[in-house]
Amino acid sequence: MKIFLFIAFSFFCFNLLANQIGDITGLKIPRFISLKSDEVNLRVGPSINYPIKLKYTQKNLPVEVIDEFDVWRKIQDHENNVGWIHKSLIKGDRFILTINKNRKNIYNRPNGKIVGIIKNNNIINLENCLIDWCYISHTDISGWISKDFIWGVYKDEIYNQSFYQPIIKIYWKFLESKVFNN
Repeated sequence: MKIFLFIAFSFFCFNLLANQIGDITGLKIPRFISLKSDEVNLRVGPSINYPIKLKYTQKNLPVEVIDEFDVWRKIQDHENNVGWIHKSLIKGDRFILTINKNRKNIYNRPNGKIVGIIKNNNIINLENCLIDWCYISHTDISGWISKDFIWGVYKDEIYNQSFYQPIIKIYWKFLESKVFNN
C-alpha cells in the first residue's frame, strides 16, 4: 500500500511540474502568441461584460497565454499586465519585443559580425531560436540577437529549428576557428 501511495504521489508531483495543456485548445500553457490587431481590449474577466483594463494599440505585440476559458485567453504582457482577450484578437505568429535600455547589436550569426543595431521597444518577427540566440527579421534587416535583450521567447526555448541547424553550427565554429582566421 505504501508503494502505491508513493507512486501516486510521485505521479501527482510530476504532473504539477510539467507544462499544462489548455483544456480548450489542447496547446501548451504558458505559450507566446501575438496580437492580431492594433485595437485590442484587455479585460478584467473572460466576457465582454467585464470592464476594460487597458487597450493595446500595437499590432503583433507578443503576449503570453497563461490560461484559457471558452473563447477567451488570459494573457500577460511584458509589463506584467494580466487580463483576458478574445481569441479572435490573437494569432499564433511569433514576434519578439526588444527590452534593452540601450541599442543592441544584430549579428550575421551568434557572436559573429555586426549587421545592424536595434533600439528598445521594437516589435520584430521571430524566425527561430537556439539556446541563447534568436534569428529575427524585419523589412530591412535580419540577423541574430541574444535572448537577454528580447521578450516573447523563453530562455530555454528552442524555436523553429531546422533539421540541418547542427551543420550550420559546425560551419560557424569553423569560421571562428584559428585555422580560418590565420
